[in-house]
Amino acid sequence: MGCEVISMSFIFNGRNILVAGAGVTGIAVAKVLATKGAHIDFVDEKQQEVRDFKILSPDSIDVNAYSAIVVSPGWKPNHPIIVNAVKADIPIWNEIDLAWLISREITPQQKWLALTGTNGKTTTVEMTTAMLQSAGLKAIACGNVGETVIEAVVCAEPYDYLVLELSSFQLHWMQEAKFTSVAILNLADDHLDWHGSFENYCSAKFSLLEHTDIAILNAGDNEVARRAQIWQGRKIFYSLETPAAGELGIVEDLLIDRAFVHNPQEASMIAQISDIQPTLPHSVSNALAAAGLALSVGVSYEDIQKALIGFHPGRHRIEVVLDEDEISWIDDSKATNPHAAAASIMSHLSVIWVAGGLAKGADMNSFIDRVKTRLKAAILIGEDRGIIEAALHKFAPEIPIVKVDSDSIKGSSSNELMEKVVEVAKEFAKPGDTVLMAPACASMDQFISYADRGDRFALAVKKLVQK
Repeated sequence: MGCEVISMSFIFNGRNILVAGAGVTGIAVAKVLATKGAHIDFVDEKQQEVRDFKILSPDSIDVNAYSAIVVSPGWKPNHPIIVNAVKADIPIWNEIDLAWLISREITPQQKWLALTGTNGKTTTVEMTTAMLQSAGLKAIACGNVGETVIEAVVCAEPYDYLVLELSSFQLHWMQEAKFTSVAILNLADDHLDWHGSFENYCSAKFSLLEHTDIAILNAGDNEVARRAQIWQGRKIFYSLETPAAGELGIVEDLLIDRAFVHNPQEASMIAQISDIQPTLPHSVSNALAAAGLALSVGVSYEDIQKALIGFHPGRHRIEVVLDEDEISWIDDSKATNPHAAAASIMSHLSVIWVAGGLAKGADMNSFIDRVKTRLKAAILIGEDRGIIEAALHKFAPEIPIVKVDSDSIKGSSSNELMEKVVEVAKEFAKPGDTVLMAPACASMDQFISYADRGDRFALAVKKLVQK
């Protein structure tokens, strides 16, 4: 099921619209549609206040009272309200498609780029945006990062390009949007509790290719490479290997383009590996994907290289909190699944690992088997830490495990949990070690967000370790 195609002449004025989900996306949609004369109600499990709008509980909703329902990304298709709307033939919309259709009306010259993947999305979207801005283009990163797409579309000073980070949830609902080019970075277990299976998750991610003619694809990811074979559009593969004709890749210490050159037998330098910080394999891979998107819209090598030199990843992404006594304390709270945590752990030789939270249905066994040689100790927190503990017992029984608990309430001023974590880590850490918080899990069981988790870790380190 998906969104009804909305004609450009659709009149919002006077229509009753139900917005499912009173989060950031839902509120942004409601504000825009209200300016077009729509009457908005919210439905949300949480009865928080939203200024100027009514919030209803799910059991009070009669879908027949509404002209359409706008579904927020996290809402599952089997939610009773969605099921009832389908039965009643009520149109179901989503923010991305609404934004696209509005953009065709008010800024038809605007171009959209998009990317998805399990890990590296935010960094790569921000890299791509920096490259376009370096070329003098008015571009913004939006979607699952920064502003919502609909807010970016109705900006008073229109953008030339929107660079969208799209989650599997957003892609599940999207039907109408079109992109100049897209990228798929990688595929690994994530959000299986929502999608029900890895196959369904991958299908949602790969549905992005139905909305473009040009795709930048990670040849170094087996799932991406395998699933891309049947797609008939223009495929531009990238990897950390020497590129073949039509690809992007690495030759010695250079990022090389053999896809956008005039003669496919030629090769051109995009940038040097040393231009990318931190100079880690997944960072270089992300830079190649971003360069592919930028090259697809005509950005020069010079502007791409200039953007890479000036680019630094956002907070909580392999962020060094403290280097003291030859021990590194690193916040990678953004590593919310095993695939991301593995990349982080494998970047270091001896890791005191801080992990745990909400596993979202991910399997920890193959992940632990892969990283076990880099682990010195594991400090486990959170609701699903038992899943990690079981995998450690099975594949790395020699690694000491400490489970840390706290009575502090989520969002409270107390930082007891992280202070206990840091005290335990201090007992294990010796010169040459890295204390790495790469939780492999989501944060919402104990923290407001991954950023809150990272901030609390950093605060505890600076309080208890920094001299």
